[in-house]
Amino acid sequence: MSHTELRQSSISIKRSGVHRIIQVVVLLCIQAAVLFAAAGTLNWLRAWAYIGMSVALLMVNMVVLFRVNPEVINQRGKIKSDTKKFDKVISVMCAPLPFIMLVIAGFDAVRFQWSSMSGSLAIVGVAVLVSAQFLFLWAMAVNVYFETSVRIQKDRDQHVVASGPYQFVRHPGYVGFILMHVGTPLFLGSWWAFVPVFLMVILVVIRTALEDLTLHNELPGYTEYAHNVRYRLLPGVW
Repeated sequence: MSHTELRQSSISIKRSGVHRIIQVVVLLCIQAAVLFAAAGTLNWLRAWAYIGMSVALLMVNMVVLFRVNPEVINQRGKIKSDTKKFDKVISVMCAPLPFIMLVIAGFDAVRFQWSSMSGSLAIVGVAVLVSAQFLFLWAMAVNVYFETSVRIQKDRDQHVVASGPYQFVRHPGYVGFILMHVGTPLFLGSWWAFVPVFLMVILVVIRTALEDLTLHNELPGYTEYAHNVRYRLLPGVW
């Protein structure tokens, strides 16, 4: 039995975990409302398929995490007072961009039809979205320290996690986040929706660089780990 499994064996979902689940469900409802409001109609098959796929993937995530790492749900439902200042700034800047992406997608793909995208790219979008969710889930499943903010978790005796996707890149959760938002415009059929996605990618890269520097400076063993796993987000590039 692994270290993570030993720690999770006596852990169950707590109030903060329930809050996190409610947050995610409410977020999905808001996303659906934004999509259909921007489109100006409920008669948008791809939007229904997108919401349905999101719900299905969420259910898979919950089932897996309930079984292998429920504590990550509990921790992601808590507000941390020692979050790094740079992360607070980047989070505020990034927060509206996914909703702007959905608004533009509704305007572009349905209401105003500013651009035209091949229907075959929707299949690519599905593949990217599923891959993104798998990578995100894999990272959460193996890393009990996978929180929503950047901080050194001294209160939880944080140590370096080098298993699962962390053996390939140092920040697989961010890779999943980027892929998730790249796949969405492809699935919904909007080229213009890539504009806020591009801005999100820039912010995520900046956050990754700053978080990586923080871990180098403050988390014991991270520098040695970084020598073994050379790349932050994209193997062979960065």
